[in-house]
Amino acid sequence: MTRGKRTHAAALEVRLLREGIVESTHQVQAVVCDDRGRVLSVAGNAETAVFARSTLKPFQALAVTTTGTLERFGLTDRDLAIICSSHQGTLEQVRQVFNVLWRCDIDPAALQCPIPEGKQSSLQYNCSGKHAGMLAVCQQCNWPLDTYLQRHHPVQRLILTKVAEVLRMPGEEFIGAHDDCGAPTYLLQLGQVGTLYAHLASGSNLDMERILRAMTHHPLMVAGEQEFDTALMRLTQGELVSKAGAEGMQCIGRMGEGMGLAIKVMDGSKRAKYAAAIHLLKQMGWISPAIAETLSESYATLSEFKRLDVSGELSIF
Repeated sequence: MTRGKRTHAAALEVRLLREGIVESTHQVQAVVCDDRGRVLSVAGNAETAVFARSTLKPFQALAVTTTGTLERFGLTDRDLAIICSSHQGTLEQVRQVFNVLWRCDIDPAALQCPIPEGKQSSLQYNCSGKHAGMLAVCQQCNWPLDTYLQRHHPVQRLILTKVAEVLRMPGEEFIGAHDDCGAPTYLLQLGQVGTLYAHLASGSNLDMERILRAMTHHPLMVAGEQEFDTALMRLTQGELVSKAGAEGMQCIGRMGEGMGLAIKVMDGSKRAKYAAAIHLLKQMGWISPAIAETLSESYATLSEFKRLDVSGELSIF
């Protein structure tokens, strides 16, 4: 990440108001970067270390788009969208994950993500699409299926190489850990995560452009009804690409401008990241006041008595 004049400023604060009285607060850090890694604006510290979690999924999908896997098995943009997803486990989404495996002649039993509590199959786990994509690449490249989650497995080395290439840094410098689904995730600076989304939204790379198109054309596959990512991409009609991650991570890229927004709620709150995202998108002019109001009704109003309020702004360099 290229430093500007500075890479830190006052963080945002998201407050839970109960009939106008502050009950709880959340600290939020956010950064906007371009596809050259420059920090354009920040709230908090752009160098804060964060686990990318599920915001990494579109870039893990580069292993699918760069190996001929899509073409060999006839996978569609809907398949690619579910590979990038954190889905709800609906019948439609589970069928899409199954379609990826079926086309690649892979038994669903090969999935090593957990079985959600109260469910019957790992196909219903929210990361099953990502796992299906990794298995599809293994099938394409004739790599072992039973060890695909190990960090030194060829598919995981390939994913790390692709992410490192986007960020123009050596893969050996990445610090990895296991995500809840068992696959590796990586510790990055918040600004580096923003840079990844700037690249995704820039349209300058054909492999990422296909991932971008799949996500924005099939937002229901990426998350699901009533989910923020799906709602935002539908309302903006493909102008923004959005991907949530656990523990307060949220990333958004603005199409064609090579700009990426990365948000981290420091206490991991899901509710706070959506309120912060709406606030920042409105501030930057990435969404209209009407869209901001529509999103706020669903993601910043918690009940008749409770709502979320955000204070603070991005400092623009």
